[in-house]
Amino acid sequence: MRRREFITLVGGVTAAWPLPGRAQPAMPVIGFFQLTSLEMVREYLDDFRRGLGDAGYIEGRNVAIEYRWAEGHNDRLPTLVADLVRHQVSVIVILDSTPGALAAQAATQTIPIVCAQAADPVRIGLVDSLSRPGGNLTGIHVMIGELAGKRLELLLELVPGAKSIGYLRNPTNPVFVETETKELQAAAKARGVPLLFVNASLPSEFEMAFAELVEQKADALVVSPSVSLVTNPDQTVALAARHAVPAIYAARQSTAVGGLISYGTSRPDTWRQAGVYTGRILNGEKPADMPMMQPTKFELVINLQTAKALGLDVPPTLLAQADEVIE
Repeated sequence: MRRREFITLVGGVTAAWPLPGRAQPAMPVIGFFQLTSLEMVREYLDDFRRGLGDAGYIEGRNVAIEYRWAEGHNDRLPTLVADLVRHQVSVIVILDSTPGALAAQAATQTIPIVCAQAADPVRIGLVDSLSRPGGNLTGIHVMIGELAGKRLELLLELVPGAKSIGYLRNPTNPVFVETETKELQAAAKARGVPLLFVNASLPSEFEMAFAELVEQKADALVVSPSVSLVTNPDQTVALAARHAVPAIYAARQSTAVGGLISYGTSRPDTWRQAGVYTGRILNGEKPADMPMMQPTKFELVINLQTAKALGLDVPPTLLAQADEVIE
């Protein structure tokens, strides 16, 4: 489906063009909204601000930021972005959420939008092409398939005797999960390992999801990045430890609080890139002409303390690949 067709189908609030002669605010305003809570991304906000600074903008000095938080509720996204449109912000920023990017684009075809970690942006109609988006949205797209397959490979290298692999996902992020599931299934089939599916979309559902994994006798677990949008890493890491399930995660946040292993894009780097792009738009560049960037930095983090608790010996070859080893 093309971008314009998708907007017509979804509908929503459309921002009006500024009226001739209307006084412009002395300071541009960024509308920043997230599917998660402030607590879950607080450490990355400085990276976004650092990127803004690289483009010449300092919050409170020559740019203001209006923050909105959906607290993990997808159904709040349209209301939050509609509020930012009503406030006539200069640019809208939505990071780590494909549903958020879709909600933003459905709400306005005129206000520039910067998104990060958007899944399959061409296929779902966010942009015309990665090299020339063609509309009012640009940013950083996520390499879902490659990352999903790589996580499975790393997990099997760490747990070579695994006879079945669990896959914990958040079904409320269908675009992301559809692509990730397809790639994981292909990777698991190639390795001759059954993939066991469990879903959780609310913090209250994770206990049951892990109980289901244990019942299905999953030997190891891939935790989808989509899960991080509805719960903090402490919950999934604690449940994996309680049930002694070796698990791989998408972000360093999880290994930092006791997760076994993580592999994915560097969120600090991605958020900084988003800040730079936001600043460039404030300086007059058009999203239509700004290519969707690919992540340039990836992180493999291994927690040796957790590996020891699970009775796992980390292969030297895997340790050699790690960007960080937590001891």
